Amino acid sequence: MIKSMTGFGQRQETWADGIVSVEVRSVNHRFLETSIRMPKLMAGLEERFKKTIQQYCVRGRVDFTVLLQSGRGSARAVQLDVELAKQYYQVLRTLQRTLRLKGSIDIERMAGFRDIITLSEQPTDDPKLTKMVEKLGLLAVSDMAKMRENEGRLLAQDILARLEQVRECRSAVVSRAPLIAQETFDRMKQRVEKLLADSIPDLPRLNQELAIYADRCDITEELVRLDTHMVQFERAIQGTEPVGKTLDFLLQEMGREVNTIGSKANDASIRTNVVRLKAELERMREQIQNVE
Repeated sequence: MIKSMTGFGQRQETWADGIVSVEVRSVNHRFLETSIRMPKLMAGLEERFKKTIQQYCVRGRVDFTVLLQSGRGSARAVQLDVELAKQYYQVLRTLQRTLRLKGSIDIERMAGFRDIITLSEQPTDDPKLTKMVEKLGLLAVSDMAKMRENEGRLLAQDILARLEQVRECRSAVVSRAPLIAQETFDRMKQRVEKLLADSIPDLPRLNQELAIYADRCDITEELVRLDTHMVQFERAIQGTEPVGKTLDFLLQEMGREVNTIGSKANDASIRTNVVRLKAELERMREQIQNVE
């Protein structure tokens, strides 16, 4: 059964007097894109988490975040951005010379810029903490994958229900289609006879030309192809492989056949069903955008 590209997983545990939390979010994307944010001391786990995500996901943007709240397992660190401080100093000197301002650029003034000196929480290099983050991360990814599967089941139910609506509309068109050519022939013949009255020069030739014109309204081929696409569509949904792109392609082909049917069949009843078909296909397309 198909999977959704939307999912969320979260796991957390206490560590020392703080909390370790791991969040995994997944949204729509054409390909698989993974973003992992965690403390530098745990950067060695990044590749492990990426491979785990790849085992569960083929498409989608996945954001993986590790949050460590302060506790005995973390320490505060003061960070100084020297390069940024130099830029501030040069800008202030330029401003002073340009406007001919008096005064000095001292340490108190430079320390007033909050982004030069920052205070951050740094986890201690504890193997037990790393192990905990690894365990929580794998569980959170698993939770996210289960949510994608559950939502995929709901998407499949909705899409298959709409596919049944498409089948009903097609059946209505099929029942009407055999009458289109003959009605077109009769209607055009009546018009010609009304215009020419008794001065029709070659009646057999007229009937032949009208038959050729009426045959252009035949939609049998389009109906057969539409049915074939629907069968392939249903089989793809019930399969186990990622089929989001395949379903999107089949929907495009179904839409193309429906458009051709609407343009060829000059019939009010068929056009009504064509409008219904287009509406259902568009709703299915919106759902398919979230299928892996």
